Amino acid sequence: MRCSVVGATGYSGAELAKILLGHPYISVHSLTTRQEKPQSIRRYIPEIPKNLDVKLEAFDFDRVAENSDVIFLALPHTVSAEMAGKFLKLGKIVIDLSADFRLKQPLEYKKWYGFKHPAPRLLKDAVYGLPEVYREEIKNAQLIANPGCYPTGCLLALVPLLSDKLIDLANIVADSKSGVSGAGRKLTEATQFCEVNENFNAYKVNRHQHTPEIEQELSNVAGKKVKITFVPHLLPLTRGILTTVYAIKKRGVSKSEIFDAFREAYDKEPFVRVLGQGEFPALRHVQNTNFCDIGIEVDAETGRVIVISAIDNLVKGASGQAVQNMNIRLGFSEDAGLTICP
Repeated sequence: MRCSVVGATGYSGAELAKILLGHPYISVHSLTTRQEKPQSIRRYIPEIPKNLDVKLEAFDFDRVAENSDVIFLALPHTVSAEMAGKFLKLGKIVIDLSADFRLKQPLEYKKWYGFKHPAPRLLKDAVYGLPEVYREEIKNAQLIANPGCYPTGCLLALVPLLSDKLIDLANIVADSKSGVSGAGRKLTEATQFCEVNENFNAYKVNRHQHTPEIEQELSNVAGKKVKITFVPHLLPLTRGILTTVYAIKKRGVSKSEIFDAFREAYDKEPFVRVLGQGEFPALRHVQNTNFCDIGIEVDAETGRVIVISAIDNLVKGASGQAVQNMNIRLGFSEDAGLTICP
């Protein structure tokens, strides 16, 4: 199968290209950039073999469409939405790594991203690409909205608790810490070395744009509206997200019931590892992999459930999950190209 990555010079786009170039069933035909001048792909992916002839070229719609069965859009918000519709009209499978098709309500998109949605008619057809929840829908999707990095870690930590109705929906807190690559390649004051090094801070408290995405998907699982408190933090490291979720268990729910819910939900999942009692995730164990590790604790005195998840924000939180979605959609083994990520 032939694929292209539109926007291969950002952190997620370059990571995606690196994974696809090692995929056993995929031929990469186009890696594009919005810059006019030709560039060497090795500037962004120095690990690729010396004899691999893949060029990084200026975006050409007709060329990408002609040479691709699957098109990954690793573009800024709003740019993806305008382009996706054109590829979909030609019968292409589109996997979008931006936020343009994650939120089902156009007004929510405008509220949190500051723009009127460029293609609202496509929202109803987009499938949210969290395989552990929407695998069957992904199998037939033409437009897959790849989840955000923070939502991936939060949702995988919470879905079993909500689907089995084990916690109080009115008291959920998600505390997430991310490496700096989650902010993208574009330089800002907050992501400069001197600001990040030997520092640790919360940001966008109670106003992060991933909040409505998390709430939308939790509400779908719970069958009723769910609100959470979500606080992101910036870690002085390159990659990885550690999320700690706090909730209150319902009266009569035991610790063993909570562990059983996670095992039942994830034992057969290829990329979610539920740790044993007393074990908790570390970022070093998931960096450069498509795994999500989950640790669980229950405070018997307060009734508080504590769930900790760890992912690599560039792999399971972005590019690896995009490839996992492609594998499901095309009928490949779900872990193809992802067993040992670059």
